[in-house]
Amino acid sequence: MSQEFNLQKEYKRNCELRPGMIYPEGMQRLCLVVEYNGSHFHGFQAQSTDVKTVQHELQTALSSIADEPIVVVCAGRTDAGVHASYQVVHFDTFAVRPLKAWSMGANARMNHAVSIQSVINVPPTFHSRFSAHYRTYRYVIYNNNARSATLSKIATWQKRPLDVDAMKQAAKYLVGEHDFSSFRASRCQAKTPVRTIHRIRIAQAQNLIVLEVRANAFLHHMIRNIMGTLFTIGYGDKPVQWVSDILMEKDRRKATATAPGDGLYLVDVGYPEEFGMLPHSVGPVFLPDQLPWIDVSQ
Repeated sequence: MSQEFNLQKEYKRNCELRPGMIYPEGMQRLCLVVEYNGSHFHGFQAQSTDVKTVQHELQTALSSIADEPIVVVCAGRTDAGVHASYQVVHFDTFAVRPLKAWSMGANARMNHAVSIQSVINVPPTFHSRFSAHYRTYRYVIYNNNARSATLSKIATWQKRPLDVDAMKQAAKYLVGEHDFSSFRASRCQAKTPVRTIHRIRIAQAQNLIVLEVRANAFLHHMIRNIMGTLFTIGYGDKPVQWVSDILMEKDRRKATATAPGDGLYLVDVGYPEEFGMLPHSVGPVFLPDQLPWIDVSQ
């Protein structure tokens, strides 16, 4: 009896369920797909101050519906100004509500820049972060001499003409497993700088350029630092192979400045089929469903 009590003590809400842990009777785990415009928030993660964050918006609304404190865990924390069309979060609760009540109720209580797109029940073995096999981001660039008023804060404006072919060639060096120290923010808390990029695709449609990166996980500012380097190459200021040189240096000071967060979107998170995730379109919603992708990893 005392052994069972000790095992129960090890369990914490929302944690990764490990062998020997006992999931509390009457508790359920819910998974939400969330979309948000990051320009309204100082990132996803809740902070100790009164700073507006996506996590705080979600937790405040969900706690009101559950009539108990709710804490959510996300698949990937996004920085200030960064968006998501497919952010995945989960939470544990004793509250029993219809699934629609969670989404409709929370959406009615939240800032309009955040929207819960779907809700499903998942087994306690599901964890939004640790169960994910990959994450996919898209970086949207508006490349034109004049800025766009309608794309303000939802795409990154680049005034100088970009050589997309050179950017494609340079991006090839990033595919695979590498030490990405040169593209890692100084405040990054990851235990290792090694990450595996599974795929990079680039598409161009008139003045829009979209770069898509799929990896097992990302370091803090990793994509934005990569984009800053690709911009430099796209301008013609550095040769294509400069990316390879930077990787080998393993020194953040060797790369260029961090690109803006305006055009960055978390658009997909991959999970095993056993969890029954709902099919979805890869966003952001203003992009055409079909883009002329060039897969540089092939």
